[in-house]
Amino acid sequence: MISTPLLRAMRKASLAATTALMIGAAVAPSFVTPALAQGPESVANLAEGLLGAVVNISTSQTVKGSGGGEDENAVPMPQLPEGSPFQDFFDEFFKKNREGQDNGGSQKVQSLGSGFVVDAEKGIVVTNNHVIADADEIEVNFSDGSKLKAELVGTDTKTDIAVLKVDPKAKKLTAVKFGDSDKMRIGDWVMAIGNPFGLGGTVTVGIISARNRDINSGPYDDFIQTDAAINRGNSGGPLFNMEGEVIGINTAIISPSGGSIGIGFSIPAEIAVGVVNQLAEFGETRRGWLGVRIQPVTDDIAESLGMATAKGALIAGIIKGGPVDKGQILPGDVVIKFDGRDVVEMRDLPRVVAESPVGKAVDVVIVRKGVEQTVKVTLGRLEDGEKLAEGEAAKPEEDADKGAEVAAASVLGMTIGELNADTRAKFGIAAEVSGAVVTAVAKDSAAAERGIVAGEVITEIAQESVSTPKEVMDRIAALKEQGRKNALLMLASKTGELRFVTIRMD
Repeated sequence: MISTPLLRAMRKASLAATTALMIGAAVAPSFVTPALAQGPESVANLAEGLLGAVVNISTSQTVKGSGGGEDENAVPMPQLPEGSPFQDFFDEFFKKNREGQDNGGSQKVQSLGSGFVVDAEKGIVVTNNHVIADADEIEVNFSDGSKLKAELVGTDTKTDIAVLKVDPKAKKLTAVKFGDSDKMRIGDWVMAIGNPFGLGGTVTVGIISARNRDINSGPYDDFIQTDAAINRGNSGGPLFNMEGEVIGINTAIISPSGGSIGIGFSIPAEIAVGVVNQLAEFGETRRGWLGVRIQPVTDDIAESLGMATAKGALIAGIIKGGPVDKGQILPGDVVIKFDGRDVVEMRDLPRVVAESPVGKAVDVVIVRKGVEQTVKVTLGRLEDGEKLAEGEAAKPEEDADKGAEVAAASVLGMTIGELNADTRAKFGIAAEVSGAVVTAVAKDSAAAERGIVAGEVITEIAQESVSTPKEVMDRIAALKEQGRKNALLMLASKTGELRFVTIRMD
């Protein structure tokens, strides 16, 4: 028999448990409603202060008409719903684009993009080069409906950046400033603002999806990838951080339809600032230049050079008359650090060199024959170097190997011959090229897999010069005795351009 005090205690405990369950049921929903369900904080105040600095860029270009009626390649007029508010705009836009087609005369072709003001006092506007390319007239349209004619100050095709200038006295301008794109991390919120079709500012929000993207659009690819919607007409517009600073210039999208699928690319401010400042000041870029040809360091090449890991940029050739033509850097060297900045991949080197001032003396850390060392280099100007490289051509000279006996050897799937007057003439090899010539390559051989073809010249094997078929064979045999699995060959083309390849020797 249960005592009365014990029964009361049990009833009290049961009542407490029931009350706790009821309270738990009442408050349970609050535990399954995360704070993020309410969405990110509104960007309305931020967008309101930035819209005035983002502009629409309208260009026109006069081209010859086809003379045969409507151009079959012309973009078709979009089918809009009856009574669409955009009907009048598109009617006018496509009418202007097709003027002159029926009579065979010249026609005005219009294009639209976005841009933004970076200097209100000087009237400096930034956009993409492809937005204004080949334009006869450029007009900047502001969010309040006002318009100003623009003058092209300078362009840079390598980064797809253009700088325009409008009259700052004709209108009070609102400017935005560049921020530090290096501080941005994957997952940070960003806001893209564009002014497509001149309809007014369009604001989209997303995050940084990736960094350091290489989309093969130029030598300095280092794009910020974002899922903030970027559509046609947004090219040249700014990508903002949440402090209202421009950390990118919206440039490209990946899309099968032409609309945003959440993959957009922006030029980081780190690259854009220097280009914009140079274009605004000089009307052209003034980049540093090292005067070398480079290629990637693969795992095989790293192994052949005695490097623990594949990193850096492999020097494949030196341009005559360039900053390092006096032997500071040699073919076969691997640049792993430039002016204190690590060179992890081949594509890192052109960018860090280009960002350096012309005439600056810098320390370059290289790996030469497995030994790390530092050399001092004074940079030239890239724009001058490009002209020098274009004019660099082999000049025929009298061959010194006349009368030499032709010898041949077979190694690694290649037939190697003497480089003399006969083989130079047969393959059209320049007189300044030296080494042992590849006269044939066996099908499905290791050499064929590496793209080696007859007429190329082996100048070095494992960073040791070779000039005869016998030296080629001896060098390969020596590497095998050392237990090497790959042979690193420096090959010269018929005109003397160098490249490195590795061939498996097993």
